[in-house]
Amino acid sequence: PTQEWKEEIIYFDPDKLPPGAAPGRAPTAVFPDGTAATLSVDRDPRDVFAEWLISPRNPYFAPAVVNRVWSWLLGRGIVHEPDDMRTDNPASNPELLAYLSRELVASHFDLKHIDRLILNSATYQRSSEIDQPSEEADANFAHYLLRPLDAEVLIDAINDITGGTEPYASAIPEPFTFTPLGQRAVELADGSITSSFLETFGRSPRDTGFESERSARPTAASRLALLNSTGIQRKFDQSPKLISLIQSRADVPQLIGTLYLTVLSRYPTAAELQAAGAYARASGVTRRILVLDVAWALVNSREFLYRH
Repeated sequence: PTQEWKEEIIYFDPDKLPPGAAPGRAPTAVFPDGTAATLSVDRDPRDVFAEWLISPRNPYFAPAVVNRVWSWLLGRGIVHEPDDMRTDNPASNPELLAYLSRELVASHFDLKHIDRLILNSATYQRSSEIDQPSEEADANFAHYLLRPLDAEVLIDAINDITGGTEPYASAIPEPFTFTPLGQRAVELADGSITSSFLETFGRSPRDTGFESERSARPTAASRLALLNSTGIQRKFDQSPKLISLIQSRADVPQLIGTLYLTVLSRYPTAAELQAAGAYARASGVTRRILVLDVAWALVNSREFLYRH
């Protein structure tokens, strides 16, 4: 134990035998696959375990890792749910899981190699547009799966659009930990450092190793946060980027085009441009109201909020 109440330092003390070990005899251990190992007092037992963990003969580790990577990138594991790796919950595509597992071992557990394989595949690059949704099509990755942005990605994107910042803090350790303004949420190294936005949008607290800790499913609270949150409204009202656009000499089509490029990375369609123009001509709609309302509407659109 340390002086910090939540902290504990774990180390290997060769002078202390584990419970049940007889003095003068090297202790033994049994791995999850039933393999026995004799531990040496001059070697950290965690090294022995790590060596077994990444052994090509270990049937558990590589499939679990590549299944999680696949789930992160495509929104669903080859074994679904990713936490539920057991013999009576088979993979939807056993050959694919076996292939990626072999590639992970052959590359000496290079995760970037697995990322490249998946990202360059026709499966990952499929369209999210489908004629008829079905559970079977989802399970077999017949199309790209629509899913909400992760909480960290979403708040960083909103801050990029508005030029705003988000305060992050933690009650652990005491006194409170505060991050500098401008900190990106995707770079937060400590799960206890958070914000009300991240908690509302299902960011994982990292208390366990389970994928199910993160919940990106839309909720009433998350929908209302984007529509009515004073924090989000403040980001738009005080946005240096949007204020600069309002004060520019651009005409309405240029304003709308810039907003679509900024938020959705594309130009508006003719119908979208026409709708925005009609709103701009409505009674009481100033240039400021037009820019802020269109930006807010785009941020609340499925096209912005979802990976697709």
